[in-house]
Amino acid sequence: MFKSLFRYDDALWPNVMALGYVLFGYGFGFYGLVSDLMVLNVIGVVLVAHSMVIAAYLIHECAHESLFKDRRYNRWYSELLLWVCGSSYSSFEDIKHKHNRHHSDRADIVSFDFRTRLLQYPKTLKLIRLLEWFYIPALEIMMHALVIVLPFVKPSRKQRRGRVVLFIILRGLFFIGLASVSLKVLILYPVAYMLFLTVMRFMDVHQHTYELFETLDQKRGPEAKLRDREFEHHNTYSNLLSERYPWLNLFVLNFCYHNVHHDQQAQPWYRLRRLHEQMYGHDERQVLTLRHLIKSYHRYRVPRILNADPINLDVKHDEGETFIGVDGVSFLTAH
Repeated sequence: MFKSLFRYDDALWPNVMALGYVLFGYGFGFYGLVSDLMVLNVIGVVLVAHSMVIAAYLIHECAHESLFKDRRYNRWYSELLLWVCGSSYSSFEDIKHKHNRHHSDRADIVSFDFRTRLLQYPKTLKLIRLLEWFYIPALEIMMHALVIVLPFVKPSRKQRRGRVVLFIILRGLFFIGLASVSLKVLILYPVAYMLFLTVMRFMDVHQHTYELFETLDQKRGPEAKLRDREFEHHNTYSNLLSERYPWLNLFVLNFCYHNVHHDQQAQPWYRLRRLHEQMYGHDERQVLTLRHLIKSYHRYRVPRILNADPINLDVKHDEGETFIGVDGVSFLTAH
């Protein structure tokens, strides 16, 4: 019965285990956050953060309709997971639209370029740079906060105001309830959330050298036809957590096999490793590995705020250590 709900015959157990992990991690994680035991506090922070990571990548699967046969189930499932991710202020349809434009236009499609705006506010930019130097994901926090703010300042998004207000109230009541059990949650949940944002951003930073267009709220224009499949492949990178121990890539639900995902968007997460090996074999021209990317992430954590690497960048000569990367392109921030 349940097997027939899924798009693929082999989808049941991988996705049941993934969802089970999310629900367990989120539930037990919050138990840890309100516990009196410090060891459970630490475990709780890690579990809440990682359950949000897996939930986010399951939403990504639904955006490509690679989970359920029925589009309605992909939407309902994602709306549940958006709550887990703390991203319920955006609707699944908005997230899906933005992400599909990323694939179809072979570019980063946004409603506005935050980099040009930040230059107009030097004090804000200075504060963000300071926080980012301390590894606080200030820019990502700002991008997620803008999902809440923009419906009230941008006329084209005013229809989203009701949803934003509703979820502000619901999440406010949720955390008031948790705080009544233990005030620790008001400190530990933000720590878990920043850890979640850091993981998500680390995975996004080096996956593309794409151009950015402010056309999300418009119909597809000429920029949608600028680039072909060859461009897409050579400006997309698979940032693997490990080549030697591929099971470690499951910690980000195989999202790091990014070239094969762009080649075959409807393929589910649990097939990507095998498809990567079949399609690319030992061709590692587009593969970047963790050791080198950590160095780049650290070295350019402040310059990256306003960076846009050129397209067709040659990153293999130093394994990506001088690949600055780009911030603020999460598929969860639908603006």
